[in-house]
Amino acid sequence: MAATHNTDQWQKRSVVSSFIFKSYGLKSKRVALFKRSDKVSTYKHHLAPISGSIDPTDPSPVSAAWREILEETTLTPSNLILLRRGKSYTFRDPSVKREWTIYPFMFCLRCAEDAHSISIDWEHESWDWYDANNVITDPALKGVPKLAESLRRVYFETDLGPQASPILNDGLTKLATDHESGARELAAVAVNTLHEVTASLEVLNWNLIRLAGWHLCKNGRPSMGAAITSVLLTRLSEIKGILDADHTTSMDHPRTRILSLLSPQALSTTQALSDITSSFVSYLDTYFPKASSLSILTLSSSSTILAILTSIASRYTIDLRVLESRPLFEGVSLSSSLLGPFTASRKPHKITIYPDTSPSFASAAVDMVLIGSDRVSPTGAVLNKTGSLPAILTAKHLTPTTTKTVVLTDTAKISQSNELDEVENNDPSQVFRSWQSALNTERVRKGTEDLLQKQTLAGNVQVEIINIFFEWVSGDLIDAYITEKGQWTVTDIAQRVEDLIKEEEQVFGDW
Repeated sequence: MAATHNTDQWQKRSVVSSFIFKSYGLKSKRVALFKRSDKVSTYKHHLAPISGSIDPTDPSPVSAAWREILEETTLTPSNLILLRRGKSYTFRDPSVKREWTIYPFMFCLRCAEDAHSISIDWEHESWDWYDANNVITDPALKGVPKLAESLRRVYFETDLGPQASPILNDGLTKLATDHESGARELAAVAVNTLHEVTASLEVLNWNLIRLAGWHLCKNGRPSMGAAITSVLLTRLSEIKGILDADHTTSMDHPRTRILSLLSPQALSTTQALSDITSSFVSYLDTYFPKASSLSILTLSSSSTILAILTSIASRYTIDLRVLESRPLFEGVSLSSSLLGPFTASRKPHKITIYPDTSPSFASAAVDMVLIGSDRVSPTGAVLNKTGSLPAILTAKHLTPTTTKTVVLTDTAKISQSNELDEVENNDPSQVFRSWQSALNTERVRKGTEDLLQKQTLAGNVQVEIINIFFEWVSGDLIDAYITEKGQWTVTDIAQRVEDLIKEEEQVFGDW
């Protein structure tokens, strides 16, 4: 009879495992591994990524990963980019009586010279670069337990192979760098990428398909990932059903059915927009029953808001106030897109564009602040373009009893992740390129040059230019959530989150 172990006596530890890659690209696969010293309590002289326990004070696993990297290598976000999150998993090691839950991450040096900044602490005696494929496939490598498993969860190139992995990489890059498309459009990109990855597989393999699906859900565009995840979970569940089915009586080959399921035509958003519009009109009938005109403050460029305002332009005279939404000026784009519909309505509408610094003027005596959403948390908090929170807070302060805060969202944007997730800090050049414009004074242009030069120089003054696109608006500031299924409450949102958790468990739970 096999020996049994009393797991009640085992220590349970949640740890992060951070793999640092030298550079990133299709030909780059060098990963840093660190040889553990004889001063650590477990796995002495074994190769490992940067690892450490998740402390109760860590807001999230990714926060713990950054903390451990700083402590053990001195590297910071100025040296590293977080590229991928891997699915966590749990295993038991009888040799140390530990039950480990591993949270893998993949980081990349911003440039090769940043390798010189690596300075190991007492936990390691040395480090070197290794071929990632060899780490995964070489059983003779003296690494910590499950080293290969942790790595393959972030480095999919080995398992997907030379045909499918470049396709997935390209799709992830499109999702990460597209700052014009909305969540629905990005979800379509993700579905199309999964279609191309699946089509490139010589043999249909559920584990490879859901591996690609995981990375598209979690690593394409985390800030806007709720809609991507919702759509892909539905598609992946249906794919699993197809693969599990008895095909002896079916006329269609499983590959044909799966690729049809992932076709661009299978993802239509027209109906959702129409239903949200109907829900919004019902909301207006309830809360503004006798109104012939509306004053509305909005920002950014939302396809949902554009559709809503277009649909009511012939019914109400609209006094629209729009914050410009730096650094990409999406508010300007939204305003110009409304010129045609507003003109065609033949009503005396007015569009006023305000600098982002003027929410107090833009929100004076408005009937509502109307925003879209990129994500809705389980608590009802809404992630939207930066500028949303000050606009809403200002409007609530100026007219607390009359101004409504209305969120337009489809239910696919509801996420099981809370609002403590890492913020998306984008390319700072989007901010400072407007400072360099020839229309600016020489003083501003010279100041920009000095600041940019200071960023690259060592010294006692650190300069950083922040470009955060999204911010959270607390649920207690929101009066209504308008969805394709009608007006929802936080209770409705919480129920949807429970359903999402079950769906994700069905797709990814046994992996």
